[in-house]
Amino acid sequence: PDPVHLRVEEIPEFAYLTGAAREEAGTLLTRAAALREAVLRHGALIDRDAVWELKRRALELLRAVPASPGRRAAYATFLAEGGQALDDHSTWCALAEAHGPDWRSWPAGLRDPRSARTARARGELLDRVDFHCWLAWLTDGQLAAAQRAARDAGMRIGLVHDLAVGVHPSGADAWAQQDAFAAGMSIGAPPDAFSPHGQDWGLPPWRPDALAATGYAPYRDLLRGLLRHAGALRIDHVMGLFRLWWVPQGHEPRRGAYVRYDAEAMLGVLALEAHRAGAAVIGEDLGTVEPGVREALAERGVLGTSVLWFEKDYASGENPEPLPPERWREACLATATTHDLPSTAARLTGDHVALRHRLGLLTRPLDVEQREDAADVARWLAVLGRLGLLPEGPGDEEGAVLAVHRFLLRTPARLVGVWLPDAVGDRRPQNLPGTWDQYPNWRLPVADASGRPLSLEELVASPRLQALVDEVRALAGAGPRVGTGVDRPPRARGPHAGPII
Repeated sequence: PDPVHLRVEEIPEFAYLTGAAREEAGTLLTRAAALREAVLRHGALIDRDAVWELKRRALELLRAVPASPGRRAAYATFLAEGGQALDDHSTWCALAEAHGPDWRSWPAGLRDPRSARTARARGELLDRVDFHCWLAWLTDGQLAAAQRAARDAGMRIGLVHDLAVGVHPSGADAWAQQDAFAAGMSIGAPPDAFSPHGQDWGLPPWRPDALAATGYAPYRDLLRGLLRHAGALRIDHVMGLFRLWWVPQGHEPRRGAYVRYDAEAMLGVLALEAHRAGAAVIGEDLGTVEPGVREALAERGVLGTSVLWFEKDYASGENPEPLPPERWREACLATATTHDLPSTAARLTGDHVALRHRLGLLTRPLDVEQREDAADVARWLAVLGRLGLLPEGPGDEEGAVLAVHRFLLRTPARLVGVWLPDAVGDRRPQNLPGTWDQYPNWRLPVADASGRPLSLEELVASPRLQALVDEVRALAGAGPRVGTGVDRPPRARGPHAGPII
């Protein structure tokens, strides 16, 4: 977890600020409110760097407040449990403050985490190293509190954490574990119908030989950390446990090749750690999936991901018909979309095709793409109408979004997901694969159907969101029932394990 997400006012030491420190904290809060105002009222993008600058200074003020004996003891315990991994992470953070965020451009001796020069620098920057250890402790504590609050509120799963497909090449993981990652390579995806040019994600891949030589320790420790305060884990591009598309740096994605991993070992470690944590596992198995992968995952109780627009009867002809709900697989999270796909409102209106055209991502004429997309949407709306799931009638966008979720809840899927932008009618994708600086990925605030950004308070009060949540709750029936680990598939009372929002 990233300390940029800390709620500073909830840290106990905040209440004990006095004098000039209290006044400065008030000034920082005012500046933070101005950042929110710029996003909510003036359409600015989310500026995480600016947010972090304010929070970092506020946290430095809090660190100067003497802690209680109990909190000092808890911090000491956290340091002992964190060990070398925590020390490496915090050392990287301190060095990044001094030399910039890309360790590959640091002075030669500092590029090696085990060098004598790095050891000296760690001593010289000991106060900043300890500051970043302290931030990790605070973040871990607030994450644990969030999971407790979710469980206390009746959520049987609570937090669902996400395992990304890779790490940033200039970040702390790549610096501290250089032997575990393949230098000069990047992972991505070969050309397919969704991304005709292929994809290069700019992330270094695990080295299969290095993982095996260490008994999969880096992978195991990663899973253990993610599952520390989670009721479930979603694994991005879960096919990467079997093979990954490696792209030589400087080359186009189509010049890459698949590199295989020991899937039995990767799945075995995953099953063991999930069982120990009592957590369910959801794999994002979308895109190019080789034969046998979904079966191997299902055998170990790992749920797949089924997205409405992709679930079709591909044996029905050149223009495959939507797959009837009763024919969907049971061992999956069923959802209308994901963070990498258009929102349902964008799909219904065709806005996503126009956006990809503006950014030069289409490989066919715009009118061809628009006709095919409109025909696909029309087929789905016809199915929803025939099943009696669209009583609002044609032309009602909010009704169609409700109908899509009514359809999902008719499938035997153990979990049904609701994408927050779908709940308020946002038409902009949060992430657009195939773009780098052409689109503001992950910097757009959630907005309503008119494109107006919404605050958290407005989201909670949204009548459109409430209507969708009420519909999902009513149709989900018994609510979530999830098993204790991936070695035993979760069972549900009735057809659904319940919604994830």
